[in-house]
Amino acid sequence: MKPFAAVALRMQQIAIFASGAGTNAARIIDYFRHHPGIRVALVVCNKPGAGVLDIAAREHVPALLIEKEPFFRGDAYVGELQTRQIGFIVLAGFLWKIPTALVRAFPGKIINIHPALLPKFGGKGMYGRFVHEAVIANSEKETGITIHYVDELYDHGQPIFQAKVIVEPDDTPESLAKKVHLLEYEHFPKIIEEVIKVQKHR
Repeated sequence: MKPFAAVALRMQQIAIFASGAGTNAARIIDYFRHHPGIRVALVVCNKPGAGVLDIAAREHVPALLIEKEPFFRGDAYVGELQTRQIGFIVLAGFLWKIPTALVRAFPGKIINIHPALLPKFGGKGMYGRFVHEAVIANSEKETGITIHYVDELYDHGQPIFQAKVIVEPDDTPESLAKKVHLLEYEHFPKIIEEVIKVQKHR
């Protein structure tokens, strides 16, 4: 077997699922651009016109626009992902709950980032600005990010990593979002890399 073929076989291909602007997706793509063992091979999006699709096009990453019916009542695009040799899934601002078919097809190989310190401020409808508004309304002293494995429930899977920031008295949902985004950009790509490395050596 030629050396480059062996390297290709070891390459972990990841899919990024996103619903919005794709700022985290852009940083993940950039982080793994020249990585010897991990490659962003697909962007999956459920919203036509979402910014993440523009990022995928600009970065020459294939994109898959999914629909609700086959996702929740069909095979959850498992066959499509397997055909594309996806081995790991990263949720980066993806707002649909992951169906059981997908969780079972990728056991322990789907992770999500949530803009709060779970188990606080998680669950259906708790995303983006709604999370930061709830943190301020509850007079929390700190907030942050939680990176966790994904199961069939919203924001419920085993935590992998958390990072915190202080909530200042004059913070607004907008200023808090900026602080939390900085944590996401700093930590998410590195944690993805660490989780995949650990799984490869099991």
